[in-house]
Amino acid sequence: MSERNLEQQHMELTEMIKRHTLLKGSIKTIIPSLFFFHYSKLTEPQYRVYNPSFCIIAQGKKEILLAQERFEYGSSNYLIASMNLPVVGQVIKASPEMPYLSLKLEFTPNQILEVLNECDLKVKATENARRALFVGQMEASIHDAVIRLVRLLDTPEEIPFLAPLYTKEIFYRLLRGSYGNELAQIAVEDSSTYRIRESIEYIIRHWEQSFRIEDLAEKARMSVSSFHRHFKEITAMSPIQFQKQMRLQEARRILLAESADAADVAYRVGYESASQFSREYSRMFGSPPRADIKKLREKYDLIGNDV
Repeated sequence: MSERNLEQQHMELTEMIKRHTLLKGSIKTIIPSLFFFHYSKLTEPQYRVYNPSFCIIAQGKKEILLAQERFEYGSSNYLIASMNLPVVGQVIKASPEMPYLSLKLEFTPNQILEVLNECDLKVKATENARRALFVGQMEASIHDAVIRLVRLLDTPEEIPFLAPLYTKEIFYRLLRGSYGNELAQIAVEDSSTYRIRESIEYIIRHWEQSFRIEDLAEKARMSVSSFHRHFKEITAMSPIQFQKQMRLQEARRILLAESADAADVAYRVGYESASQFSREYSRMFGSPPRADIKKLREKYDLIGNDV
């Protein structure tokens, strides 16, 4: 595909996202697992757990923090989170004249496995795990498949049949691309990535409960030292730090949504000490719970929930 055609497709994607996001912010489209985002100004840091996702920015720039590691990407890149990861995201380039416009396509390991099997892509289990968040250079073939998927929003009667095909093509193109092996490992049994993914899913399901590293290592069929090393390589944090981020994000959500006492919330999310909860909350969000929630609510009132 020529550079001119690629530029035309990029302009088309920008206009389609803009047209389908008149109510600015984030929307879930009628195509399964496809989301659009439209922000006309820079955002505050947003703490959330990324589901496995493929993300493209049509216009603007975004920064993602995974623990202390920083990822920046724009319209010439794509970003993949191959596992559930607690991250901090922030739009760093946007304006009313040129708003931030992007899309996210969520997926499951089973979808990746299905493409691997149907296309007979041979991937060997690797012992050395890699980071589960990565930024790649956009390729014309990937861009073309995404455009065809998004165009279906204008012909909704075609979505049930064609959307699954175009979605599979996107995953096929990604698996054939620069980070295909890293993506494939989440679906390849016996790879260290696959085994750590199972441990991550366990922590996410039981984040409010205490656990022993020895038990997680045994489930992953690894020694404790090997488990620690692989877990940190994939997530950029230890299992305890991972759980802490999950707990603190959930605590902040509860405090913002309910008129709850910080000490009560601390116990609800698994802390045994309210003072420890307050210290760790302040370390993560920059202020103690009460001050942080007051500041957040004021910002919501000022900007009409468009964050």
